[in-house]
Amino acid sequence: MKVPLLDLKPQYQQLKNEILEVTEEIYESQYFILGPRVAALEEDIARYCRCSHAVGVSSGTDALLISLMAAGIEPGDRVLTSPYTFFATAGAVARIGARSVFADIDPDTYNIDPASVKQVLSKMAPSERASVKAMIPVHLYGQCADMAPLLEIAEEENLFVIEDAAQAIGSEYRGTRAGAMGHTGCFSFFPSKNLGAFGDGGVVTTNSETLYEELKILRVHGSEPKYYHSTIGGNFRLDALQAAVVSGKLKYLDDWTAGRQRNAEVYRQLFRDAGLEAHVTLPLERENRHIYNQFVIRVSSGRDDLRQFLSDAGIATEIYYPVPLHLQECFKDLGYRKGDFPVAEHAAETSIALPIYPELTDDQQGYVVEKIKDFYA
Repeated sequence: MKVPLLDLKPQYQQLKNEILEVTEEIYESQYFILGPRVAALEEDIARYCRCSHAVGVSSGTDALLISLMAAGIEPGDRVLTSPYTFFATAGAVARIGARSVFADIDPDTYNIDPASVKQVLSKMAPSERASVKAMIPVHLYGQCADMAPLLEIAEEENLFVIEDAAQAIGSEYRGTRAGAMGHTGCFSFFPSKNLGAFGDGGVVTTNSETLYEELKILRVHGSEPKYYHSTIGGNFRLDALQAAVVSGKLKYLDDWTAGRQRNAEVYRQLFRDAGLEAHVTLPLERENRHIYNQFVIRVSSGRDDLRQFLSDAGIATEIYYPVPLHLQECFKDLGYRKGDFPVAEHAAETSIALPIYPELTDDQQGYVVEKIKDFYA
C-alpha cells in the first residue's frame, strides 16, 4: 500500500470546476496583481481569523519580513524566537539585519516555552536586554503557543509581537484565533499548508488600523501615493490568481480541519490498540483547537531507521526539523552551541511526521500504525 505524506489531487478534483471558472475570469480581466480578488480575500481572512484587518503578501516568509519592517526592527536589534521551527522565522530576522535570540521549547507542544524566555532574558546583560525589540512565537504544527504568559512578558519588556502562524490558520488559544493576539499575525499559503494556493502567497493580520495602513504601503515599495516614497518597502504584492484560489478553498477549510482532527483521533485509537505506548509519544492537544498541519510523534529510539523502514513499506514521512536553528551553519555567528537548547535538540533527534491530510483513509492509517508496530516488534 502507498501512503503519501500529502496528496492534493483529491482536493483539486473537488474544486476543479470552481478553480477553472475563477481563473478564466482573471485571464479575461488581465488584472493579475492585487486588485479586487486580493481585497476580497483580505476581507475573508480577517473575518475567518476574527481580527480587524488582513494584508495579502507574496509569501509567508515575506509576511514575517514586512511585519518586522512595520515594527521598526533595525540592524543591531534583537528578536526573541524559537530555535525549533522552519528556517524562515529566523531567516527574516537576519535579512533585516537583526539578531535572533532563541529560547527553548515546551517538550509536549514543541512551541516556545515562556519559562525559557524569562530565563533567557534574565541572563542577558542590561544593554543586550534593552536591544530586544520583538518576539516571534511560532504556532507549530497547528497548535497555538502559550500566548498569555508570552504576551505578559512582551508587555513588561515593551516587545512587538509577531505571531508566526504559517502552520496554524484557524487554530485557537483560549477561544482567540491565531493571528489575532499579537501586533501582527503571519500566514503562509504555500501549497502544502492546510489552506494552500497554487504557488507562493501569504497574508498578515492585525487589529491595528495604523499597522494596517503601513503594511499596505510597505508591500508596494513604500509608495503612497504611487511613485512617491516616504519610506522604503519592498515588492510583497499578492497575485490575484493566488488570491482567487485561496478564496475558493477557504469555504472548505473547516471541513478539511475536521477531517484532520478526525484522522488524529483515529491515529490515537490505533496506537492505543497497538500497545505502542513505550515506543511512541503522540501529540498533546493543549489548546482548544489544534488544526493538525502536521501529526508529529516522538519515538523512543531508531527514528531514522524507522523512517527508512516506513519508506520501504511505501509510507512517506518527514522530519520537521532535523537541525535546530541555533545549530545551523549560517547562524554560527550567534554563538550558540550544541546543548544550549536540549529540548529542541531532543525533538529534532526523535520526532517524525506521519501523513494526516483530510482524505487519508482508515485503511491507510491502519497500515501506517501496523508497520510502526512491526518495526518495534
